[in-house]
Amino acid sequence: MKLPFILARRSVAGDTLAAALPVVDEILGDGRFVTLDLLGEHVHDRAQAKAFAQEYVRLIHTLAQRRRGRDANISIKLSMIGQVIDHDFCVANLLTVLAAARETHTFVRLDMEGSDITQSTLDIFEAVYPEYRDYVGVVLQAYLKRTERDVERMCELKARVRLCKGAYAEPPLVAYQDMDTIREKFRRYMKMLLLHARYPGIATHDDELINATKAFVTEAAIDRNDFEFQMLYGLRTETQQAIVEEGYNMRVYVPYGTEWVPYFSRRLRERKENVAFIIKNLFRK
Repeated sequence: MKLPFILARRSVAGDTLAAALPVVDEILGDGRFVTLDLLGEHVHDRAQAKAFAQEYVRLIHTLAQRRRGRDANISIKLSMIGQVIDHDFCVANLLTVLAAARETHTFVRLDMEGSDITQSTLDIFEAVYPEYRDYVGVVLQAYLKRTERDVERMCELKARVRLCKGAYAEPPLVAYQDMDTIREKFRRYMKMLLLHARYPGIATHDDELINATKAFVTEAAIDRNDFEFQMLYGLRTETQQAIVEEGYNMRVYVPYGTEWVPYFSRRLRERKENVAFIIKNLFRK
């Protein structure tokens, strides 16, 4: 496990919240935004799922005390709070989290996992969205063949969407496999969200897609404060800061927790592109 640890410690802020908080302070201090992501997934025990919901509440209150006026929020996986156990149980746990979010004016992003629970995630999002529209958003993955209609629906709702390429290993029936097509879809959905949704997050480390977003924003006269770029902690930090200096918003996703081994190793297994990407970016600014 030594090699994965050497790689993971650059992309995982620590195994505890206390270890992650100095990273949060540093990011907020230099003008970037932050999202904290407690690692873990697919909890099948009700008591454990409820405990994770309470941990998210604690995280929200801790973050609210430290953000010093900067934009700091959290990302959660619904599979950690009961999604794979029972729909209503998960919704009840999520409502507990969102009540704390509204109390502290903290935004909560519902992360997207494998395609087997994509519809469930969107159903749960729509169940809570009417009451918490200013405090909850979702993630859409450009490589899924269903995503265009999901983007259209989120635009109808004026929802806040994080758009990413998608990193899970999905079959050809479900997801596009070649990168040229995935980039084409990403560019199309990026434009739709910028024009018709609310404050989208354009989540990519791909220079081609970053430049395409900048060009479209200029062409369509979109205010730079109406969206944000998003990148992962530990990857291309200097590029993140350069984007901020250009006048764009930049958010950094900061994962932490004891489940860093499955988080890291699964990403290496799921798509061969991830291995080359992570190794290359260890030395890229």
